[in-house]
Amino acid sequence: GLRRMFSIADFATPNTRMFSISAFAPPSPPTPPPKADPSPNLFVSGLSKRTTTDGLREAFAKFGEVEHARVVTDRVTGFSKGFGFVRYVSVEDAAKGIEGMDGKFLDGWVIFAEYARPRPPPQMGGATPQPQQSWGTPGSWGSQ
Repeated sequence: GLRRMFSIADFATPNTRMFSISAFAPPSPPTPPPKADPSPNLFVSGLSKRTTTDGLREAFAKFGEVEHARVVTDRVTGFSKGFGFVRYVSVEDAAKGIEGMDGKFLDGWVIFAEYARPRPPPQMGGATPQPQQSWGTPGSWGSQ
């Protein structure tokens, strides 16, 4: 019975393992999202809270003609959320902008510039559907 279940002889054999190694292996790292195709639109991350849209435009204008620049800001505080977008006139200017600004300092912070990935299409239906009420229409509440 129990003696056989907990016998030391079962654990004494050198070729057997008490635990599976795979149970303690760390999970495999997540696969990074694919790199975006070259386009005139750049995603810029690592921005300081004090970086402004004008400051972002000026920094990237050194490498080509900037069509549009925008620092994404918090609606309440007005401070930068730490990222923004820059759109150049051409893909060639965008490549120069990445080469010139990726890993460089802007307003005391190291920033990262890469091609922006396109927005995913919106989900159909938008909001989650509300459950149907089971008590009928308001006009029928008092009648039986």
